[in-house]
Amino acid sequence: MKTEIENALNTLKRGGLILYPTDTVWGIGCDATNAEAIDKIYKLKQRVESKSMICLVSDFKMLNQFVEEIPEVAYDILKYAAKPTTIIYDDPIRIATNIIAEDNSLAIRVVKDDFCKTLVRKFRKPIVSTSANLSGRATPRTFAEISEEIKNGVDYVVNHNQKAKNSKPSAIIKLTLDGSVTVIRE
Repeated sequence: MKTEIENALNTLKRGGLILYPTDTVWGIGCDATNAEAIDKIYKLKQRVESKSMICLVSDFKMLNQFVEEIPEVAYDILKYAAKPTTIIYDDPIRIATNIIAEDNSLAIRVVKDDFCKTLVRKFRKPIVSTSANLSGRATPRTFAEISEEIKNGVDYVVNHNQKAKNSKPSAIIKLTLDGSVTVIRE
């Protein structure tokens, strides 16, 4: 795992794209503070820029560095969530503007998976996590289901956990500073 982390880190630092196992499904990732790298993902996925993507952070401390104000309920939701849960926050900061949604929000997940947590912690910045498929196509549930176009379109394919089966996307919840909670995906 150590070699794969180092190879992925080197790619991220150069502004490259990685194909990697997240705590949910296989994802395409890059430095979430690098607008050019994010543009590469939009181009690879053939996705319109108005569709935002998820970022991964390693812990609550990192989360606080990239969101202006976190609603208190977010900590309880994340502490007690039974499965990986992504929360959409208002007013992200220190992040590339082309990943922020039109309503000035950003989806962020605090990862618990060892590989992802180590990768993000060592990178010291959020990493983009978007499903490893072309826009409009089904999300691959295993590494084997990822298209060659995606595999060939990234700068580094992580050789870790490629045999895992039947992954599922995270739950997504939108929290606003006025206290409203909306479940986007269970």
